[in-house]
Amino acid sequence: MEKVLVSACLMGRRVRFDGNAKTVEDEILDRWRAEERLVVFCPEVAGGLPVPRPPAEIESSSGATAVLTGNARIKTPQGADVTSFFLAGAHAALDAAHRHEARIAILKESSPSCGVHRVYDGSFTGATTSGPGVTARLLIDNGIAVFTESELSKAAAHLHALETPSDHHGV
Repeated sequence: MEKVLVSACLMGRRVRFDGNAKTVEDEILDRWRAEERLVVFCPEVAGGLPVPRPPAEIESSSGATAVLTGNARIKTPQGADVTSFFLAGAHAALDAAHRHEARIAILKESSPSCGVHRVYDGSFTGATTSGPGVTARLLIDNGIAVFTESELSKAAAHLHALETPSDHHGV
């Protein structure tokens, strides 16, 4: 049975920077929980950040790849560099996915760790820029399919495809 790595905040855990959760109530997640598929994980907490903590954003819309290659930083509004925590958390998430053989992840959109399609742009104004967060980028780069909390049906279809044997007989 395929396992699914999922952002802890989506499962009701109060791990976000502001001490809150972003709980998603959905029959797909309920079914996966009942099937014991879920690997619930918060990369930011795993990386050593406290709850609550100051918000953080990837500087100047640089993007996750720039952070992963050491060419950009993740900072708080006060200018504190928290990049090392985000990198440690991203690698811990990848380790957890490998340990549980998860080939799919459901991550919280907009987070500098878990954003899939967009993240905050580093201006701390609420503006976003396209591109993934650091954890999402690392998972994608390592062959793990990543979806947001609003793409659960798409994720379920992908999971079904992973678990459905394909017929490779004949051409």
